[in-house]
Amino acid sequence: MEPGRAAWMLLLPLLLLLPALPAAAPGDFDPYRVLGVGRGSSQADIKKAYKRLAREWHPDKNKDPGAEDRFIQISKAYEILSNEEKRANFDRYGDAGESQGFSQHQHRQFHRFHDGFYFDESFFHFPFNSERRDTSDEKYLLHFSHYINEIVPDSFKKPYLIKITSDWCFSCIHIEPVWKEVAQELEALGAGIGVVHAGYERRLAHHLGAHSTPTLLGLINGKITFFHNAVVRENLRQFVENLLPGNLVEKITDKNYIRFLSDWRKDNKPHVLLFDHMPVVPLLYKLTAFAYRDYLSFGYVYVGLRGTEELSSQYNINVYSPTMMVFKEHIDRPADVVQAREMKKQLIDDFLSQNKFLMVARLTNQRLFQELCPVKKSHRQRKHCVVLLTGEGEKFAEAYEAFLTFAVANTKDTLKFVYIYNERQPEFADALLMDDEKYRGRSAVVILERRNNAGKIAYKALEEAWQGSKEDNFILLDLLDQLRTDPGLLSSETVVADLNDELAPMFLIRWLYSSLDYISDCWDSLFHSNWREMMPLLSLLFSALFILFGTVIVQAFSDSSDTRDSPPSEKEEAATKTEKNDVSFSKESNSRIPKKGFVEVTELTDINYTSNLVRLRPGHMNVVLILSNSTKTPLLQKFALEVYTFTGSSSLHFSFLSLDKHREWLEYLLEFAQDAAPIPNQYDKHFLERDYTGYVLALNGHKKYFCLFKPHRSGDEGGTLGSCEDYDASLHAEARGKPSCSPGSRSIKNKLHKLSFWMERLLEGSLQRFYIPSWPALD
Repeated sequence: MEPGRAAWMLLLPLLLLLPALPAAAPGDFDPYRVLGVGRGSSQADIKKAYKRLAREWHPDKNKDPGAEDRFIQISKAYEILSNEEKRANFDRYGDAGESQGFSQHQHRQFHRFHDGFYFDESFFHFPFNSERRDTSDEKYLLHFSHYINEIVPDSFKKPYLIKITSDWCFSCIHIEPVWKEVAQELEALGAGIGVVHAGYERRLAHHLGAHSTPTLLGLINGKITFFHNAVVRENLRQFVENLLPGNLVEKITDKNYIRFLSDWRKDNKPHVLLFDHMPVVPLLYKLTAFAYRDYLSFGYVYVGLRGTEELSSQYNINVYSPTMMVFKEHIDRPADVVQAREMKKQLIDDFLSQNKFLMVARLTNQRLFQELCPVKKSHRQRKHCVVLLTGEGEKFAEAYEAFLTFAVANTKDTLKFVYIYNERQPEFADALLMDDEKYRGRSAVVILERRNNAGKIAYKALEEAWQGSKEDNFILLDLLDQLRTDPGLLSSETVVADLNDELAPMFLIRWLYSSLDYISDCWDSLFHSNWREMMPLLSLLFSALFILFGTVIVQAFSDSSDTRDSPPSEKEEAATKTEKNDVSFSKESNSRIPKKGFVEVTELTDINYTSNLVRLRPGHMNVVLILSNSTKTPLLQKFALEVYTFTGSSSLHFSFLSLDKHREWLEYLLEFAQDAAPIPNQYDKHFLERDYTGYVLALNGHKKYFCLFKPHRSGDEGGTLGSCEDYDASLHAEARGKPSCSPGSRSIKNKLHKLSFWMERLLEGSLQRFYIPSWPALD
C-alpha cells in the first residue's frame, strides 16, 4: 500500500469522529448583548431594537469616534438574529460567525491533530467572518460617508486601489497574499489603499458598482476604473500606473532642458529635474508628480542615456545617486537640491513642500492668491503680501527684474512677493490703484493684508510709480520696517473681486476632454461590463437606429402628390378617424375600469406573502402598489389603467399592500433605497405620519432586490389638475350616476402619473436596483 493512501486510511476514522467533539464556549461576540435583547425575544422585538440602535449609532449622525465600529457590530448582530438558521446555529454552538457548527474549539483540536501531517493550514482555516479575517485590512476599511467626504476628494491628489471583499469568498483568500504585498508597496510609494466589506457596506459596494467579490478597482479624480486582469503583482502595479495621466513627467535631454526650465514664465511654476539611472520613470516619481501637478512641473533625466552628458556636467550631477533639483526664476542654478542613495516618499514630500512657489509668483487665479496671501487669523499671525502691478513686454522688464532682486534679498516668513499683469486682472488693479493717472502705463507696488474671505483687504500703495531705482528700494524697505511695529500703516481699505483664472483651458478644449473621457468609459463598458449594465446604452442605441431608418423609409415611400384631391382609402379614413378621436379614446379608456380578467390585483397579506414574493420563480416579479383604506378605490383604478398594457407578460404579478396594516414592513424596505447623498434625519416627530400612498415596488423575490417608483407630485403639469375633462368625470358618472370633479380624487390618481413609463424601464432592466439581505416577515 502506498504511504499516502495509508495516511489517509488512518485519518478517515478521526475525521468521522469530529462531530462528537465538544462544542465551543460562547465567543466574545454576543449578538443578544449587542442588541440588548433576551434569547427568547421575538423577531419583532429584535427588529425594533436594531432600528433604534442603528438610528443612534449611524456614523452619518453620530460623530463619536467609535460609532462606525459600533454600527458594524449592530448590523452583524441583526444579520445573525434575523436569520433563524444563523440564530439557531449561534444558540447551539455559541459561534457568532457562519461556520455551521464547526466551532473554534473543534478547529483548534483538529489543527493540533493534523500538525504531524503535511497539510497546509490554509486548507482548513478560512476567514469566514470578521474575527478570522486578516487584520492587515482593518486599517484600510472604508465606510460610505468616509469614502464620499474624504476618499473621493483625496483621489485628486493620489490614485486609490480598492478591494471589495466579503465573507465566504474563496477567491478573496486566493488573492490575499498578492494583495497584501502590493498594498504595502503602493502605500509606501504614495498611492491610497482601500478595502470595502460588501457584507457590512453593501450601500458603498453598490455605489461603486461591485456586484461580485472579489472586485478590484481604481479611483482617481473621482473616476472609477475596474481591474480586469489576473491578480499578480506586475498587473496591479501597471494598473495603478495606467490610472495616472501620461504627461506628468517629461523626458529631458541636452536638447530640450533649456526650453523646459525656461517655461516657468508661461506656466508660472517652479520646475523639478529628477536625475536617476533607471531607464523608465519610477512609479514613485509619477505619483509625486501627480500629487504636486498644480504647483510644480516635472522632468526626468536618465543619466545612463547618451545625450545627457552636458546636462549632468552643467549641474555637477552624481550619476550614482538619485538627485532632485528645483529651478525657479534662474535656470543657470538650482534653487534647492536633495540627493540620497534611495529616495523615500517622506524625503521628497518635505523637499517639494518647501519649494511649491516661485520667488515672485504671478497671481493667475484666486486659489493661488489665497495660498500666498492668507487671511489674517490673529494679531500675532500677520502675513503681508507685496504686490507688483505691472504690464507685459520689454517695457516693464526692468521694473520686474528690480522687484525680483529686492524680493530675493528680503525673503521672510511673514512676507510674500507676488505680481500681476494689469491687463489680465483689471478689476484687481483698479480696486488698488483707483485708476490713478500717475500709475497709468507704469508699474506700481502695493503692500496688502487680507482681512476676510469676502475680499476685504487693508493696503498701502507706494506714492510714486515703481521704477526699480535705489530710491524706490529704500522707500519700500523703510515701509516694511515700519510695518513690523505699526500695523496701522495699512490705512486704506477696499474690497477686491476674485481673480480671473488665466491658465484655465478654453471651453472647447474642456468639452473635447470630457467627450474623450465619455467615449473611453463607453468603450471600456462595452468589453468588460455585463449585459445587464449595458441595457440602457443598447436601448438608446437601437431606439436611435429605429427612428433613423423609420424616417428614411417614410420619406422614401411618401407621395409627392399629396396636394392632389383624391378620395381617401379605407386605411386613410381609419387613420383619420383614429387621429381625430385620440382625445375621446383617452377619455374612454381612462374611464373604463379594467375587469378582473384583464388586470388581476390581489392584496399582499401574511397568508400569501411567501407564495407571492418569497418563493417567486426566477425571472418573476411582483409589482406592489402601496395604498391606504381612504385611497384604495381611486389608486387601484388608476393603477389598473397604467399597468393594463403590461398584463400580457406572464412573469409580472400585480398586488397591493395596505399601509395601515404593514407600514413597518415598508419602512424597513425603504431604508435600503438611500441614494449617495448623506442620509437625512428620517426619524423625526413626523416619522409615523409619512404618506407613502402611491409608491410602487417591483419585488424580485428570487434575487432579493426591488425597484422603487415614487409618486408624481401634484401640480407638476399645469393644466391637468385644473380640468374636469378627463376620465374621472365618466368614471364617477358610471359609479354614481352623475358627473363628478373631485379635486381630491384627481390629486390621488395623479400620483401614479407616468407609471407606465416606469414599467417600460422596469422591463428594459434600466431601473436602479436596491438589494436586501433577506425578505422581512410581513407581521
